[in-house]
Amino acid sequence: MKIWLDDKRQAPEGWRLAKTASAAIGLLKKCKVTDISLDHDLGEGNGTGNDVLLWIEAATFMKNDYIPPKITIHSANVSAANKMRLGAERIEKEARGRKRNVKLCRNRIKKNSQ
Repeated sequence: MKIWLDDKRQAPEGWRLAKTASAAIGLLKKCKVTDISLDHDLGEGNGTGNDVLLWIEAATFMKNDYIPPKITIHSANVSAANKMRLGAERIEKEARGRKRNVKLCRNRIKKNSQ
């Protein structure tokens, strides 16, 4: 599933629209999400794309089995978008490192089993 977080723009074809941060987080908790695109400004009381990014970050760093979706930012707020991209890059780096560590560990187990 691909999630498009935005309270004003329509989701592109093939993407599921979430209009609030809590709706996006609910989908991340329940569904197999492959991609998420985040807007920063969601209007009064709807949270922000950064709230979703922080949830993904916590899940990635705290749960060994959580694989984050591919994260893109489509916010018109340039300052917020730049900061969110840095957070997304950090999450991606952690996830890549984890996959590499799992692969290395599996290779060691195979060698020790032979």
